[in-house]
Amino acid sequence: MSLSETKEPGAFEQMRLYLARKGRRVWRMTVLSRRQLTERMTRVEFFVGDVDELDWKRGQDLVLEMPVGAGIARRHYTIRDIDTAKRTLTIDFVAHGHGASSEWLRNASEGSVLDAAGPRGHTWVRPADWHLFVGDETAIPGIAAMLEGLQRNTPAYAFIEIADAAERASAPMDARIVWLTRNGMPPGPSRILYDAVEAFALPPGRGHAYVIGETSNVRAIRQRLIARGLSKDQIAAEGYWRPGRIGGHDHV
Repeated sequence: MSLSETKEPGAFEQMRLYLARKGRRVWRMTVLSRRQLTERMTRVEFFVGDVDELDWKRGQDLVLEMPVGAGIARRHYTIRDIDTAKRTLTIDFVAHGHGASSEWLRNASEGSVLDAAGPRGHTWVRPADWHLFVGDETAIPGIAAMLEGLQRNTPAYAFIEIADAAERASAPMDARIVWLTRNGMPPGPSRILYDAVEAFALPPGRGHAYVIGETSNVRAIRQRLIARGLSKDQIAAEGYWRPGRIGGHDHV
């Protein structure tokens, strides 16, 4: 019996209905290729037949439906790029612990299918005289996508925390990025990004800051930027992860 013939919706259809009620469109994505960018970053290119209808702002994400046993786990992943001519959508997956995403990625191959809802999120480029991007390696796809969307010669500055120098290969070489390595320290709450932003002299004019990554770091940096004079509407802040949490984002 096909799924459409069952009287009661299964987990897959239940998730579809739930996402539809949230007002988000569901997209069918088929894996075309995968490429290891670094030890921790894997790029997957998907075919999405109707991707030209996906109204995307650089920095936004999709909610991917990852199969887990008989159910589905929802995981947020930033859209790295979209090519409407080729009808492709690219996502960079960061190896970050163990769970539904790592299991799916380990088994994914050409032809593997995922459904995703969205786009969603409030982290996307706003009009400003200058831009400040701050985040750890989980923020690299979003920061890189936003930097690439800026007009040439737009003042922009980025501070990205990474495990080691090898992870710099996961983003395009950009003179505006300052890479901060943990040098053996585990990812999580720290002062690495906080201290770098604290030492950064805010340029004149009206700027906009985009602070994403581990929730407690995001919250601390946001509060400090407000104390230094930025208004709340000049900061897009989102906690992508925090120790002990599985899935979901924190709105900061």
